[in-house]
Amino acid sequence: MNTLVYLIPIALVLSGLGLLALLWAVKSGQYGDLDGASWRVLDDGDDTPRT
Repeated sequence: MNTLVYLIPIALVLSGLGLLALLWAVKSGQYGDLDGASWRVLDDGDDTPRT
């Protein structure tokens, strides 16, 4: 029973830190363009015409 006194606050603090990290990632735009990276992989950069 004494272990729960320590484990419950530790679990609450760690889950709070995870929530803060998620909110920071959303606010800073980490999830803004989910399709862009997959299209950049397929792009070979041949958009410029040859002279």
